[in-house]
Formats: sequence, C-alpha cells, structure tokens
Amino acid sequence: MKNRILITKIRLNVIYRGNMALKLTVPTISGPESAQNLKETILTSEPDAKVEIDTVTKTVTVDAKASEETFKQLITAAGHKIA
Repeated sequence: MKNRILITKIRLNVIYRGNMALKLTVPTISGPESAQNLKETILTSEPDAKVEIDTVTKTVTVDAKASEETFKQLITAAGHKIA
C-alpha cells in the first residue's frame, strides 16, 4: 500500500515532454524477478513507456514522455539504488 501511495504522488508530479530514452545503472537488480517487479512499478506510473531491463549489466532503459527525475523516483520507491 505504501508503494501505491508513493507512486500516486509521483504520478501527479510527472512533467510531460517529447519522448526520451533514458538509461540508468541500477546495481541492486538481483535477477529476473527483481527486474520484473521494477518494470511493473514503472509501468504503473507510465503505462505507455517502453522499459528494458538487463539483469547482467544491471541497466534500465526507459523510453517515455516522463522526466528523468520521475523514473529515478520510481526506481528508488521500488527499493533500488541508482549508480
């Protein structure tokens, strides 16, 4: 429930602009299940985003209209750290 409230708050603060591709290193991705949970968290806030997560290189690539800060907040809210 706590994550849903935080995601709702973040969703209200999204700044929309043209699509952008963002690539972030997230060293706390521990495997496929962790990656899937993170992807679902991102898609909850940005359902039209294209999200790719590489569990070997621990990178998250997002192509969407929301700001970089929005995705950083979502990743952090999901319990991950960004390098």
